[in-house]
Amino acid sequence: MRFSQRIGKKDIRQTLQIDSIDRVLENRLWNNILTDFINEINDYAPRYEESQRAKIFKYIWENFYELKADEIPSYTDGSVYTPGMIEYLKKWFLKAEWYEKYDLIEFLSDVSDTLKLNFTTKVNYTLKRELAGFTIIQNKIVQITSEQEVSTIEDALKNTSKYKSVETHLNQALELLSNRGHPDYRNSVKESISAVEAYCSILTNDSKATLGKALTQIEKTHKIHNSLKSSFSALYGYTSDSGGIRHSLLEDDIKVTLEDAKFMLVACSAFINYLKAKE
Repeated sequence: MRFSQRIGKKDIRQTLQIDSIDRVLENRLWNNILTDFINEINDYAPRYEESQRAKIFKYIWENFYELKADEIPSYTDGSVYTPGMIEYLKKWFLKAEWYEKYDLIEFLSDVSDTLKLNFTTKVNYTLKRELAGFTIIQNKIVQITSEQEVSTIEDALKNTSKYKSVETHLNQALELLSNRGHPDYRNSVKESISAVEAYCSILTNDSKATLGKALTQIEKTHKIHNSLKSSFSALYGYTSDSGGIRHSLLEDDIKVTLEDAKFMLVACSAFINYLKAKE
């Protein structure tokens, strides 16, 4: 995580990129367009014939941009000037709004499917690597990080000095999850769990308190439905007992994924928000 993220100058929704595209993601997506789409299409054609790339550019010009056919970058003989079209695409892409960029990616994904290119797979790798809140499924851009998930994490991080230890663990979990170069999902999960434990310690004034003890204490002054209490206890037990994920994390052959780490960060943040509301 960069300095700007660690000190809170870059917020959660920018880190998870649900309503924006940062410079690195923008550059990587353009590289996907150039390397995995345009350069994979043949630009050679016999004399007096159009290349496959020229035909695809015409299709994009008329069906995505919806512009006049006789205004496409072209040579004096009317044939498509493919370097000019690449330059047009690049300038448009870099100036476009984040959602317009995704419009183009979605359009090209559909075209690439017809051409049997590996474009969509490469883009999805980029989106996952850069923690974009979207992926491509069946040639459609689909949101995978919800507003509710982001708000849950944001709310859990809105702490006073009393909860500084909780904030520290949550920030560390987010940092480990969002490190673009070397994400550490295993330790991100551990930090998310530690945030809940830190909150329980504060709530009960007991450095060794468990979630169960904290829930029991809350139950003395606030009514908690038995089913809800049981579900909280069961999930936390999954993360902490000898057969749960914390135990498994000690085994090197257990793979922890981005999805695992993100789920635990959101779930533990939700735990903390619920307990805070019950104080």
